[in-house]
Amino acid sequence: MSDAPKDPNSAPGQNDDPKPTAVDADRAKGTPGDEPPAEARAAKIGRRDRSAAGLTSIWETIHRGAREMGVRRSFRTLTMLNQKDGFDCPSCAWPDPDGKRKAAEFCENGAKAVASEATRARATPDFFAKHSIAALLRQSDLWMDQQGRLTHPMIRRNGADHYEPIAWQDAFDLIGRELNALGSPDQASFYTSGRASNEAAFLYGLFARQLGTNNLPDCSNMCHESSGAGLTETIGVGKSTVTIEDFSYADSIFIIGQNPGTCHPRMLTELQKAARNGCKIVSVNPLPESGMIRFKNPQEPLGLLGRGTAIACLFLPVRVNGDVALLKGIMKEMLEADRQSGGQILAHDFIRHHTEGFEALAADLEAESWEKIVAGSGVSRELIRQAAEIAGASERMICCWAMGITQHKNGVANVQTIVDFALLRGQIGRRGAGLCPVRGHSNVQGDRTVGIWEKMSDTFLEALGKEFDFSPPRKHGFDTVRTIAAMHEGQVKVFVGLGGNFLSASPDTHYTSEALQRCTLTVQIATKLNRGHLITGQQALLLPCLGRTERDVQASGEQFVTVEDTTGVVHQSRGVLDPASPELRSEPAIVAGIARATLGGKSKVDWQGLVDDYDRVREHIEHVVPGFTQYNQRVREPGGFYLPNGPREGTFTTPSKRARFTVHPIPDHALADGQLLLTTLRSHDQFNTTIYGEDDRYRGIFGGRRVVFLNAEDMRARGIAKDQALDLVSHFGSERRRAAGFKAVPYEIPPGCAAAYYPETNVLVPVNSVADGSNQPSSKSIVITLEPCAG
Repeated sequence: MSDAPKDPNSAPGQNDDPKPTAVDADRAKGTPGDEPPAEARAAKIGRRDRSAAGLTSIWETIHRGAREMGVRRSFRTLTMLNQKDGFDCPSCAWPDPDGKRKAAEFCENGAKAVASEATRARATPDFFAKHSIAALLRQSDLWMDQQGRLTHPMIRRNGADHYEPIAWQDAFDLIGRELNALGSPDQASFYTSGRASNEAAFLYGLFARQLGTNNLPDCSNMCHESSGAGLTETIGVGKSTVTIEDFSYADSIFIIGQNPGTCHPRMLTELQKAARNGCKIVSVNPLPESGMIRFKNPQEPLGLLGRGTAIACLFLPVRVNGDVALLKGIMKEMLEADRQSGGQILAHDFIRHHTEGFEALAADLEAESWEKIVAGSGVSRELIRQAAEIAGASERMICCWAMGITQHKNGVANVQTIVDFALLRGQIGRRGAGLCPVRGHSNVQGDRTVGIWEKMSDTFLEALGKEFDFSPPRKHGFDTVRTIAAMHEGQVKVFVGLGGNFLSASPDTHYTSEALQRCTLTVQIATKLNRGHLITGQQALLLPCLGRTERDVQASGEQFVTVEDTTGVVHQSRGVLDPASPELRSEPAIVAGIARATLGGKSKVDWQGLVDDYDRVREHIEHVVPGFTQYNQRVREPGGFYLPNGPREGTFTTPSKRARFTVHPIPDHALADGQLLLTTLRSHDQFNTTIYGEDDRYRGIFGGRRVVFLNAEDMRARGIAKDQALDLVSHFGSERRRAAGFKAVPYEIPPGCAAAYYPETNVLVPVNSVADGSNQPSSKSIVITLEPCAG
């Protein structure tokens, strides 16, 4: 590994960027993946729930709420969750109903997220005095979450093994000194989690650019960057083209690489409505998921007693990353059916007047062999034909997807092949039809809209500079993967995280751990303790902020913030609880405090005035970001407003004003003997990297998380017994990475494939293994072998 300075704009794997070699679990102790083999033995395999939600969901909601918040406080808080005059759920970004809302407008997992944030438990300075950082690193992620809310700003001084209290202004001054001491503003990087509000994110991006850098990595770099890249190139906008009401008008819905029952449970209500309307729902996923089988709606008391509503009518058990092959097979069948019917299947008039590139796609599909399609997808031709019949007969089709599509080397190609599939029958730009990349965090899309991106357009930068009378930097900054490499190389010396768990969410956990420890200062703005706060730079600050559930009172009175959901609706969020500590500050206030301490008289921005009244922040956003006309007025309307979206409204915003068909080859995984392709997934008792419990009743796993789901025939061929403890070893070129102590679980998963929970498996993801065209980590295409556990 070279120690010479590298081009800061080059991606890992280019221009001699760092290429980590063998990484074993004895490096960077305390990072996910380091747990001993005993953890594997803790997990028990039991009965799986074949219907999502139901009475168990109601019990979990009541039990978690009462335990964490108390009965009365729980009722008060949950009844304001996702209400038009309440606060937005801090977990997923599924949209709220446009019209009337139910009294209980939340799901079990949203209630868990709220209970976790609004807990009565507190991690005070006494807690940090009692527990050294070394001791904390030996605890589980679940234990850390259970310690409760952070109450005071804390500092880890150089060489210390404990956090200790620090005054807010002293913390801001320290950050300012460190940033001003850098040789270049590009030696700092400013990460954003999707939980940050539009107001906080806009100020954060403004501060970074006034400092002089576009180093603004965010969690979207790791989840839907491939969606943004793929959609922008083909339809002109990197967002969903549907509204929530479109699901009620669709006659087919394809759910591809997504598990709504765990990751977006409120989506099941819309799928239930659609199924009852006669909509044909197709599930495309390597594993059968309970939420796509049946749904017992907690809002329907009588329905809780039966088997629930059947959701999907067709299951396509695609192999891991076999989606391009599957979709090409479906489209090939549709083209053949169109020929046989004399042109009655495809939307020829739409294709002729509103698209380009169809001829190349048709020729490619014609030349593709069925043998390669079936082998690449792992799905039989008969099931492919059934899916093609549904799509070919559909007048209003919606395609939804999530990270099962985006987190692959060919993630952009996966997204663009879905676009091809939708364009064949003109399924974009009309009611009941469209594309829906379902976002995983409540404002990850809004943060990007208001400027959190390392390569915002010149148009945006010009507007920002004009609004605040300065010249923003034009050189593109670091995304998440490039930030990790730059920290590891010593090019980034100060890391600031606005929410999230950067360490656990990132790929190549040990390498990321080393990178963070090479910084001179790491700053984390957070509500609760997580593992990412314990792997630090030479100095570290932990700055506690208000949560979504809490009242935000500033000089002009009580404030609200705004967020954007999956379908592009911007609406307000207003907390209802008293803050967990009088020492907490809002995210906008923390950002402004850092900005004042760093920029001083060099900035003409009235940072304190913006914190005193968030309406002033929104006025600036209105002037800089298209679509926010009369922002303060419209966001006060119940339910907020939709941002403009050309494709949704029937106008493609590509340079040619036409949607683009694209052609992509079927990926060749070329697995060696004994190798499997591992995909990572969530349990039902977690949100992103936050662990709420160690049960996953939808997959029959109880009391532990270190399990690997395997095809039964693959287990027999390898002589692996049920419950056997295994090490997972990933292979990337000559590099090997190991995660120890996983229990073997036979499961309905295609041959040659495996699945396990993250973040424990992120240690296996090479930092250099990224998607072409988006640089998103390929966390769902990990080549592994299985070895007997040494412990």
